[in-house]
Amino acid sequence: MTVEYTYCRPKKVQVVTLGCSKNRVDSEHLMRKLEDAGVELVPENNDLLENRVDAVIINTCGFIKDAKVESIEAIMAAVDAKEQGCADYLFVFGCLSQRYMDELVAEIPEVDGFFGAFDTASILEVMGIMNKSDLNEQRYLTTPKHYAYLKISEGCDRTCSYCAIPMIRGKHISVPMEKLVKETEYLAAKGVKELIVIAQDTTYYGLDLYGRRALGELLQRLCAIEGIEWIRIHYSYPAQFPQDVLDVMASNPKVCKYLDIPLQHASSKLLSAMRRSIDGPQTQKIIDDIRSKVPGVVLRTTMIVGHPGEDRREFEKLLAFVEKNRFERLGAFTYSEEEGTYGAQNLKDTVRESTKQKRYEELMELQSSISLAYNESRIGSIEKVIIDSYSDGVFVTRSQQESPEVDGEILVGKESLVALTGGKSDFDPCSLIGTFAKVKIVGANEYDLIAEFCGQD
Repeated sequence: MTVEYTYCRPKKVQVVTLGCSKNRVDSEHLMRKLEDAGVELVPENNDLLENRVDAVIINTCGFIKDAKVESIEAIMAAVDAKEQGCADYLFVFGCLSQRYMDELVAEIPEVDGFFGAFDTASILEVMGIMNKSDLNEQRYLTTPKHYAYLKISEGCDRTCSYCAIPMIRGKHISVPMEKLVKETEYLAAKGVKELIVIAQDTTYYGLDLYGRRALGELLQRLCAIEGIEWIRIHYSYPAQFPQDVLDVMASNPKVCKYLDIPLQHASSKLLSAMRRSIDGPQTQKIIDDIRSKVPGVVLRTTMIVGHPGEDRREFEKLLAFVEKNRFERLGAFTYSEEEGTYGAQNLKDTVRESTKQKRYEELMELQSSISLAYNESRIGSIEKVIIDSYSDGVFVTRSQQESPEVDGEILVGKESLVALTGGKSDFDPCSLIGTFAKVKIVGANEYDLIAEFCGQD
């Protein structure tokens, strides 16, 4: 389908980002170029009925059913705002429009332009803004100024049965180290202290560029950048896990002893059906290796329940695996058949939705007890934290064991602030946001911890 675009020159723009942190990085690169062109950027949580803009740009997600529904709802809400005169133009890009461009153009003509996941240059073009290459490693941060995500590659070479990402994002393409170093230097100069390394598969980094897995080397180079104090790794694929990453994590204090490693299941039968390139015993071995080489490491993982072929016996294997390994962080999804994937084309979705939901609840009930026990084990410990925010007398903080946005938090009451300020009555608590401190854990539930300040870091 030939797409005709409405050209404009907006002065005030709202960018709305849906889906994962990788989408957020894409939006931030686009927003930096809008900012450079003099465009006023309106925060995405601002109500358009109260903050009129010239244009709304929505970065969509199209990964699973719930994400697609959320994206459509956001588009229709923006259409409604546009019809009420709260915006002149509406543009949509990202995974949903990459995957369903023709359908969206036909069904939602109120949108002034649909663009693919990689087509931000065209968005700038319709706005009459030059796409300056010298800004490619710069960002407009939408996270708190002290932490940022760093996307080290695009796409994925894996062929997992349930995943549509390779169809949407294409094959794996690593970002050259020099560009990542330059981007990180820029972020550090902006005040970023914590870097969250992300990709569809961070452990695959470098194979296409350097003929080897180079995540460990990249981490060392990023650690050398002044101002960066914490680096944590997300989205690591377990098969052929690069062991040198564990060496760097164990030896370099800047690399958080924290790893996000989606395992999806523990049954060899299910892992084969999922096309994960790893079986149950191999999965257990990589967990054992990580815990052995990096004592005290915090592991975050995700599981899928109700995948085709999962009967009660296979689900029991998953429960036993989770009980044995006692992951500090665990999330789960019910299987969702995605058109075009291997699973949709070759596997029959035989597990009832009600059964999927019951298994999900059973798994998460188990994890809840594990998370509570883990959090309670930390009571009495002294931990270094970074302060994320302050509101209504409560500081929201995190240690190396909590990643922003996806994990629990360490909550500290203002009454213990004297340990940091020496009792100054005119001290502004918000001035501590983005700084490090030491806290003593005094309470816990399955999600969050309660703490008291006990000194500056």
